[in-house]
Amino acid sequence: MTKVSNKVVLDGETLTIEEVVLVARESAKVVLSKNAQEKISKSRSVVEKILKSDKAYYGINTGFGNFQDVQISEKDLGKLQENLIISHAVGVGEPLPIDVVRAMLLLRINTLCKGFSGIRLKVVLTLIEMLNYEITPVVPEKGSVGASGDLAPLSHMALSLIGKGEVFFKGKRIPTQEAFEECEISKVTLQAKEGLALNNGTQTMTAIGILTLFDAEILVRNCDVAGAMTLEALKGKSSPFHPKIHELRKHLGQTTTAKNIRSLTEGSELIDLVDEDTKTKVQDAYSLRCMPQVHGASRDSFAHVRQVLETEINSVTDNPIILGDEEKIVFSAGNFHGQPIALAMDLLGLAIAELGNISERRTARLVDPKLNFGLPAFLTKEGGLNSGLMITQYTAAALVSENKTLIHPASGDSIPTSANQEDHVSMGTIGARHANEILKNIQNVVAIEVLSANQALSFRKEKPGKLIREVVKLVNSVVPKIDQDREFHKDISSVRELIKNKLF
Repeated sequence: MTKVSNKVVLDGETLTIEEVVLVARESAKVVLSKNAQEKISKSRSVVEKILKSDKAYYGINTGFGNFQDVQISEKDLGKLQENLIISHAVGVGEPLPIDVVRAMLLLRINTLCKGFSGIRLKVVLTLIEMLNYEITPVVPEKGSVGASGDLAPLSHMALSLIGKGEVFFKGKRIPTQEAFEECEISKVTLQAKEGLALNNGTQTMTAIGILTLFDAEILVRNCDVAGAMTLEALKGKSSPFHPKIHELRKHLGQTTTAKNIRSLTEGSELIDLVDEDTKTKVQDAYSLRCMPQVHGASRDSFAHVRQVLETEINSVTDNPIILGDEEKIVFSAGNFHGQPIALAMDLLGLAIAELGNISERRTARLVDPKLNFGLPAFLTKEGGLNSGLMITQYTAAALVSENKTLIHPASGDSIPTSANQEDHVSMGTIGARHANEILKNIQNVVAIEVLSANQALSFRKEKPGKLIREVVKLVNSVVPKIDQDREFHKDISSVRELIKNKLF
C-alpha cells in the first residue's frame, strides 16, 4: 500500500499496521489500485460462470453452516445473501469504538482486493465510500466466537452496506439510510456469494488487535520512562543496566529497555547516590533492577504479535475461496478460523498486564516510608491531615488484580456451534477485547506511577537525568504541584492522556 497525498491506495498485499491506524484514527482517504480492481472483477467473473452450472457450491447456491446441503434456486440467490447478513447481525453489548469499526472496514476491503472472494467491484467501492464519508456502522461488541470468521460483528458492518441498521455520522447515531441519502450513496442489493464474502473473516479481532498493539508499543516505551523516574526517586543503582549484562542474554527487548533506562538517567545526580539512606544498600528490588528483563519480554511478545497481525491483514480469510483453477474453481476450507489471532491476543493481553504488575510494585515502594529511602509517607508533607497518594496505589492494585481475571486465555476455550458442524472455535475476538481492556487498565496504572514518581522527585534536592528532567517539566505542565490533598483522579486522567503518546 502507498500513500498518495492524503490518500491510501489499497492493493491487498502491503497494508501495514501504521497505515491501518492512519485510516482508523486520522480519517485518511482510501482508493483502490488498478490491479486490485482488475483482480476483484476477475474473481466475480468466476462466480458468474458458476451460476450457469447446476453444480452445488457452498455459500454460492447452497445454505450455510448445517444447511450446507440445501441447494437454493437461482431466483432466491440474492435473498439468500441478504438473509445471511440480517440473520447473522445478532451482536449485543455496547457499540465498538469508531476507530475499531473503521479499521474493520479497511481490513475487509483489503482482503477483498486480493481477488479471491467473488464479490462485485461495485460493493467494494461502496465500502470505500462509507470509509471516506466517515459513515461508521454501529457494531455491537459481543457475539463472535471467532470461527467462520467474526460473523456477528461483520454482519452488522454489512447491514449498513445494504441500507439497514444504524451508523455514526457527524457525531450522531442515525439510521443508515439517512446518512446514505445525505452523501448520495446507493445502498447495495446483494447478489450471489456477496454476503458470505462480507461476513466471513477475522477483521473484528484483527482490528481490535492492531489498535491495541499500536497503543501497547507506545505504553512499553512510557513504562521505561516511568520506571526510570522511580529508579531516580529511589536512588537506584546503574549496574543492572550495564550493556555488558544484556549482551550475555541477547534478548532484543531486554537490551532495548536497558539502553532506554541508561539514556533516560544519563547525567543523574540520584543514580548510584551514596548517603545516609543508601549507604548499606547492596542491590535494588526486582521491580527496579529487573526492568530490562520484564519490560523487554513484553517488547519481544509485542514483536511476535505484530508479525502475526501484519500477516493476517494481507491474507485471504474467506470461505469458500474462489481460485479460478480449471479443475476446481471453488475451495471450501477454513481460512476464516481465528486461531492465529486468538493465540496472539492472549499473549498480547498477558504481556501488557505484566507491565502493570511491575509498575504497581514500583509505585508501592514510592509511597512506603520503609522502602522509599527518606521520602515522606505517601509522598505528602503533612501526613495524617493529608493522605497524599496513599489511595492511588490502591487503585493501581485494584486494576492489576482485575487484569488477573482478564488474562485467562480465551483461546483455551471452545464451544460447538451450528449443530456441531462448526465444532471448534477460536474465541479470538474475546481475547482481543480483553487485551484492549487490560491496556486501558495499565495505562492508568502507569499514569499512577508517573504521578507518584514525579511527586517523589519534587522532594529530592539532587537532579535527575537530563531526559527525566524534561519529562518532569511535561508532567508538571498538566499536574499542579501537590501540596495538600485534592481530587487526584483528575491528575491520573491528565497523566494518562500524556502517556497515550510517547513521553520521550
